[in-house]
Order: sequence, then structure tokens, then C-alpha cells
Amino acid sequence: MPRLFSAYVIVDWSAASKPNTGADSVWIGVLKRDVRFRLTFESFNTPTRAEAQTRLNGLLDDFKKRSERALVGFDFPLGFPRGFAEALKLPGEAPWRAAWDQVDKMVKDKPDNTNNRFGVASEINRRLTGGPFPFWGCPPRDTLTTLQPKKQRPHGPGDLPEFRHADLVADAASIWKLYYNGSVGGQAILGIPVVRRLRLARAARAWPFETGFKSLTEADLAGVDLVLAEVYPSLIKGAALPGEVKDLTQVRTTAEHFARLDEAGKLGEVFGPPKGTAADVVLDAEREEGWILGAG
Repeated sequence: MPRLFSAYVIVDWSAASKPNTGADSVWIGVLKRDVRFRLTFESFNTPTRAEAQTRLNGLLDDFKKRSERALVGFDFPLGFPRGFAEALKLPGEAPWRAAWDQVDKMVKDKPDNTNNRFGVASEINRRLTGGPFPFWGCPPRDTLTTLQPKKQRPHGPGDLPEFRHADLVADAASIWKLYYNGSVGGQAILGIPVVRRLRLARAARAWPFETGFKSLTEADLAGVDLVLAEVYPSLIKGAALPGEVKDLTQVRTTAEHFARLDEAGKLGEVFGPPKGTAADVVLDAEREEGWILGAG
């Protein structure tokens, strides 16, 4: 079975409010073929999200010129828990796309990393519940009536779910947690607009929303230059090389993991649901929640 991709790009995102490098900043890991068709790895540690976008576009332009298809994985949720778009009364038949469009309209992310992620979460809370729920977590100085530093209450039967189906399978954090160790909400709010722009500007497909939650073949990807997917590097165990920070190790080992599966002709099946996944879970993943590539 032929390989589905020629290059594997893994992006470790950051919601930092100031430029920074090193641990807990933006890392881009790229595994691609050299002139002798050998896989080689390189990484980029950009101090701002704006510079990361420029770097990503340069890489993808190069792949396009060489007619090489790329898998681009982002380490934050690409979808919200089921019912999110309906609760916000967002228009359109595709809840995932409506959520992307809404977040993109609200986010202000400046070239120096100054951003309004806490304001976006606060406004979504206001529209959903009128109080500081379901988003939570912020520095004390960013506390608002509709956003508090600490979680205010558990999720109940009438609330949006705390976790997506994939989060439960992968033991991943909830998108509603915006701040503190292990949070992904801020990264998602600031990252989804970036993924949206990539999708609109290129021959790209967002998995599983546009590809279907199913095994993929070369025929499924005809005419596609890149597949945009959610990844969770913590699912993949790998040893650090001398001098590597954790973020760099994670983007490298994740890229290598998917490349090995592709070389063995097994990556296509990873885009499908785990065995025994209920039909309603598959539908939720395709319509709104998304999935973590390789979870389960």
C-alpha cells in the first residue's frame, strides 16, 4: 500500500500572552524527505504565534511546489463538545464549521502575542449560561463576572458535556479549562482560527469533519494537499534526545510515529474509529466534536 503522505508536521501550540521560546512555547516539528528520499527531521521554535503561521505557510508552500501531501497535526481540540453550536444558536448545517467561524470572528491575536482569549471565553459563557460556566480558569487580574479563576460547579444533566468522546478515550483535558497546567482551552481558542485559515487557503481537508471518521485511502485524498488533524502527543511514548525540551521531544516522536505507520501501510486505518465505537459517537465526531488521531 502506498504512503498517504510525504511529510508530517506536528504543531505544539501555545496561548502565551508574550513572545517566548523554549519550554511551553510554540514548537513545529517537520519530518520530510530529503533529496535522497530519506526522512529527515527539523524543528522551529517561534517566539510568537504570528511567526509560527508564517513559518507554517512557508513549509506548506514548499510541499505544494514539490507536489508532496502533508499531514499537519495540532495539539489542541479542533471541536467543542456536542451541542455547542446549537446552544449558541450558530447558523449553518455543519456545527464544527459554525463554531470555527464564530471563534474566528471573536478572537483578536496580535503579532506580539497579546490576545483576548479570556474575553472570548467570558463572552461565550455569557451567551451560554449568563455566568462563569462552562469556561473557567484565568489569572486573578483577568477575573470577570462571567469568567472565574476556579471551576464554579460540576457539569450537570442540562449542561454541555465537560468532555468530548475523544477526551474520555484519551484521558485528555477538557476544552473548558483555560488556564493552569494541562489546560487546552486557551490553545484551542487561539489555534482554531489558524487552522481555519489554512483550510480556506489551501487544498486541505479537516479530519474527521470533511474526510469522514473512517479509514482513509489514497483515493480518498485525491487532489488533497494536506490533512489537518488533532493530535495528542502524550499518547505516544518516546525518549528525549540530549538537550531536547519536552515540547521538542513530543513533536519529533509524534511525527516519527505517524511516519512509521504510513511506511508500514497502517496509517490509513488510524483515521477510522476504534473498534466497537457506537454510531452516535462517530456522528458526533464528524459533525462537531472531532477526534484525536490515534486515540483508542
